[in-house]
Amino acid sequence: MQVLIVLSSPDPEIKWNAVRFGNFLLNEGDDVTIFLNGPAVDLFEGDSERFPIAEQAKLFTLSEGVLAG
Repeated sequence: MQVLIVLSSPDPEIKWNAVRFGNFLLNEGDDVTIFLNGPAVDLFEGDSERFPIAEQAKLFTLSEGVLAG
């Protein structure tokens, strides 16, 4: 299945969970695109030990997920 996740929140926890969800879907065999909109375009802002956005995003792209924005 093709899945599009539209991410428009600047909140680090929401960004982290959106990418984690994308990784879950990729592991289930789906084709996933995350579209970054508005304040979410700076995906790595808020990356921290608590919300490792960059780590999840790296896994997402290495698993052939698509980040668009």
